Amino acid sequence: MRRFEFVEGTSSKFWNPELQGSTFIVTYGRIGTAGQRKEKGFPDEESARREYDKKVAEKLREGYREVTEGGEAAPEPAAPRKEKEPPPKPELPPRLRPAKPTAEQVAAAAQALSALEARLGKRSWQVNHLVRRARRALRALGGIDPATHATLGPAFESLMGRVVAPAGKGRLPLRLAMALLAELDVAAFVRTTQQWKRAPAGAPAAGGPAAVVREAEALSNPELALRVGLLLSERTDLRGGSEVGWQRRWNALKPHLEAHLQGSGGALQTHLRAIETGGDAHLAQRVARMGA
Repeated sequence: MRRFEFVEGTSSKFWNPELQGSTFIVTYGRIGTAGQRKEKGFPDEESARREYDKKVAEKLREGYREVTEGGEAAPEPAAPRKEKEPPPKPELPPRLRPAKPTAEQVAAAAQALSALEARLGKRSWQVNHLVRRARRALRALGGIDPATHATLGPAFESLMGRVVAPAGKGRLPLRLAMALLAELDVAAFVRTTQQWKRAPAGAPAAGGPAAVVREAEALSNPELALRVGLLLSERTDLRGGSEVGWQRRWNALKPHLEAHLQGSGGALQTHLRAIETGGDAHLAQRVARMGA
């Protein structure tokens, strides 16, 4: 006869199943007692066997352990406990809409970039107008890498160099440069941060551009660093800016940044405190808003 026992907490029970022809018999009760005996008859031996197998399986699921010596079957080993898997990291939503640009569109974008560079240092409304024109031209290219085009690559690199141009030479504000980078493949952002890092003496390396470079290095995730850089460089106090819009964009990006930092053993507040603003008041304000 097979014997099953359940010992846990205050429970100490046994359960013994038995078949005698077409009769299914169980004896059960507290360990150390004779227990109770119940019999149930079936039309045939096959039906009784099915009931026997069914009840044995139920007891095993309930936590009973077979202690039969030389029994009919050994108890099934408990399934190994699976370690709780961490929740999947949220995926950044697409930033660009793919397209197949024509040679004419690439040429038009290169021309727009050159025209913008030529007007740097002039009236701000003219520069802003040309930036909007250049953004539209780049957006039409569907997120390409400018370095893959002979005319577009040099024009873009030259323009990005004006972000860290020496004093006295017309500079491209960081916020406008980031807006242009947002229209291109992230490879352009990677090369641009390397370009800014090699800025000559006298360049505004202590402010925004240097902070963006350090973010790219600290995060080791160019796409995430690009989007953080966009928020750090944004000027909500200028015409067209919106604090409400900025906050909405930060709220959408924040979970991605937190998940990335946690994955590398970091924390958002610690990361934000490590950002060096280099005396840039607007950058310091954005960092403070992120940590609020």
